[in-house]
Amino acid sequence: MVDTKSFPQWANYVLGGTAGVLATTCVQPMDLVKTRMQLSGEGTSEKLYSSSFDALVKITKQEGFFKLYKGYTSGVLRQITYTTTRLGVFTNCMNWVRARNNGENPNFLQKMACGMIGGACGAVVGNPAEVSLIRCSADNRLPPEQRRGYTNCFQAIYRIVKEEGLKTLWKGTSATVVRAVVLNPAQLGGYAQAKELYYEKWHLFKTDGFGLYVASSLTSGLFCSFVSLPVDIVKTRLQMAKPGEYAGAFDCLKVLMKNEGVFALWKGFTPYFLRIGPHTIFTFLFLEQLNKLFAKYYMKQ
Repeated sequence: MVDTKSFPQWANYVLGGTAGVLATTCVQPMDLVKTRMQLSGEGTSEKLYSSSFDALVKITKQEGFFKLYKGYTSGVLRQITYTTTRLGVFTNCMNWVRARNNGENPNFLQKMACGMIGGACGAVVGNPAEVSLIRCSADNRLPPEQRRGYTNCFQAIYRIVKEEGLKTLWKGTSATVVRAVVLNPAQLGGYAQAKELYYEKWHLFKTDGFGLYVASSLTSGLFCSFVSLPVDIVKTRLQMAKPGEYAGAFDCLKVLMKNEGVFALWKGFTPYFLRIGPHTIFTFLFLEQLNKLFAKYYMKQ
């Protein structure tokens, strides 16, 4: 296994962000479908899609294949900000705890705590890109006269600041942070814990390679999808809300459950998991390979 303790701290941020960008390129279409599914049927609007597959087919047929990558620049910007921060902070926290433990791996609770810290930091830094991504992805579902017509994430951010004020870029930050401190312990801490169990303790895998990475990332991806989706839905509704529509995250949650039922909290679970699962797999596959390359060619290990 690659020892990242000897890596300079900046490397953990750069390698984490790069892995996130590469993973996002692979899964961007499912992220757009997830957003459309979550917003379908909101309030009095018509429910446009019967399933994730139906949404994928209709979007491709009615709007064209490349519309599946609408908001891609925002997704990349989100990875550069959010994932760079969360993975960098998480890895450096894990290395710090490992040093405090005299070289022993962090225990389960310590892994979860490192994930929470990394997630919270990443959520604050990445919220402007998150707002931009949600706006760009959902724009085409609005009536023509209500569409904002953003061309890319940078133009979206510029117009949001100009038309709605700088604070709008951090709209829904409370829900974003809550989601991050729920998702990241399950995803990052869960991956580290599963990898340690599968490889070092249970010896289910003989080598530190592809099979181990896939099994560990799927374990964390399934769990974090279930626990974080309700928070993600509330966050999405808040970021798309008109001024004064909701008093806050808890008001949004109450309205959603009253109007659409408890199970609406897991609406779009399939595309959400199909994004979280593959994105988690790709992120850690890329990250593990980038770590190996960095150790070999930069650190000369």
